[in-house]
Amino acid sequence: MATGILIFADPHGFYERTPGLAMMGPYSVHFIRDVGLAFVASGVATTFGARRRNRSLALAGAGWPFLHALFHFQIWSHRGFPFDAIAAFDFIAVIAPAFLAVALAWRLTDYDPTPGRGLCR
Repeated sequence: MATGILIFADPHGFYERTPGLAMMGPYSVHFIRDVGLAFVASGVATTFGARRRNRSLALAGAGWPFLHALFHFQIWSHRGFPFDAIAAFDFIAVIAPAFLAVALAWRLTDYDPTPGRGLCR
């Protein structure tokens, strides 16, 4: 969620500071803000799902970062898996957090608020 807010609030700064982003094409405030909003929406869904102990909602929220991470992994593979500044940034800021979000969401035990139902799988 925080990443999305930062991206949306300072799209040009995000474009300038992100290693390899300029290689993907010219600066587009509209596209970068769209990405920021996608991160905000997924962060809200993931957080709300975690707080409600709702695995399905948390996994749905983690879906966008996970697919985004797979895309970055695919880009990395086309570059021949070099471990340079771009790959390090992608791993730390995109790939690892997305896989962690899915893993943590998957571990949630759904909670049924119906009286007498409690935790369920």
